[in-house]
Amino acid sequence: MEKLLAVTAIGADRTGIVHDLSQAISSAGGSILQSRMTTLGQEFAMLVLVSANWHAIKKVEENLQSLGEKTELTVTFRETSETNKRLPAAPYNVDIVALDQEGIVAGIAGFFATRDIEIADLSTRQYNAAHTGAAMFSVQMAINVPASVHLATLREEFHVFCDEQNLDALIEPIQR
Repeated sequence: MEKLLAVTAIGADRTGIVHDLSQAISSAGGSILQSRMTTLGQEFAMLVLVSANWHAIKKVEENLQSLGEKTELTVTFRETSETNKRLPAAPYNVDIVALDQEGIVAGIAGFFATRDIEIADLSTRQYNAAHTGAAMFSVQMAINVPASVHLATLREEFHVFCDEQNLDALIEPIQR
């Protein structure tokens, strides 16, 4: 029987870190099902969902702990299970760009949370505008809109919210 393990790792960024982490998993008999890996400042961060049989899961844990001790990575893991099937929902992409200001992510997350809309994936980045050098902030997210939500109303409310917050935004269905 396959087990699932949610793994996080964070440590100083260096060449070969993805290889080391993925090798620790695969050499123990684990398979990476999903992952997110990125650099944050001078740190490397990873989120991974690993699948393996019950014996291999323990070996994956041991390999990752050992790697963490040798390379000063902070590694945590937690056994998990398949995602619960939610009610039917339409997947949408949301793209937002704005002058950098406090509370953008909290405001957007609050907007969707009050409408019981799941944020499935979210990434942000701060950068300087090409010609002016102004500090800009962008947000990309995938959301799951329940069938009970009227899409035209959601779009209208979202654009009103973004106008009030001075955010340029786009919300569109994910093409699969």
